[in-house]
Amino acid sequence: MSTISVTDLVFAVDGERLLDRIHLELEPGRLVALVGPNGAGKTTLLRVLAGELTPTSGSVEIGGQPLFDLHPSDLALIRAYLQRSPEPDIPFTSRTLVGLGRHPHRQDPNNSAERDADIVEAWMKATETLSFADRPYRTLSGGEQMRVSIARVLAQDTPVLLLDEPTASLDLSHQERILDQLSRHAASGRVVVVVVHDLNAAAAHADEILVMSDGRIVAHGEPMRALDEQLLTRVYRHQMRVIAHPMRDGPLVLTGDVLEGEPDKI
Repeated sequence: MSTISVTDLVFAVDGERLLDRIHLELEPGRLVALVGPNGAGKTTLLRVLAGELTPTSGSVEIGGQPLFDLHPSDLALIRAYLQRSPEPDIPFTSRTLVGLGRHPHRQDPNNSAERDADIVEAWMKATETLSFADRPYRTLSGGEQMRVSIARVLAQDTPVLLLDEPTASLDLSHQERILDQLSRHAASGRVVVVVVHDLNAAAAHADEILVMSDGRIVAHGEPMRALDEQLLTRVYRHQMRVIAHPMRDGPLVLTGDVLEGEPDKI
């Protein structure tokens, strides 16, 4: 089991707390969406969970192991991380880049080059990138590059998957397909945490939603519970309305007028 446990987490830069007293327990089998306005701390939290940033205080454990005690090679077998920034401008084909996700498994005696190739092929097919597998990565469109990058982290085959805005450059059809794929990936027994800005996409696909504001978690629960109308209005400083979705179970978030004034006075 690779439960993520976060206790009293603080991350500060020059005395400013970007993450403030975060407590969190994320169980396998759940797709968790991180939502909130710009600057809320979503990417910072994801980077700490990935082991990229060391917290000022507090602890993070994955499967009962302190995250920052793990050797990088061991960590790469536990979590895969998709950063928001694009892949390096390297002259690799898409297939080669996806194959880099298999690198942590090279020392596994039960692994083989044939198995790596099969896994790469399967995830490229699942992300609809197989048709340009042999094209140089840097010649692809932004959305195509993102899908190749997602295939790479899926090919890493880890129990924890962390993705920062994986749908940002995708068209609507591919947004839905990728989120559906990630939902099924979580249902297979993994922890999947996704930063997403589209509240309705989060409501449609996530098992749990974390709403962040000013470095804190202000709501955590199933979509109907976490996406509270008054809370969202305060956090986003924008009039929100939350109603029952007319076509499926769950909420539908509608937006209204921009609100003036400080968030705590709204």
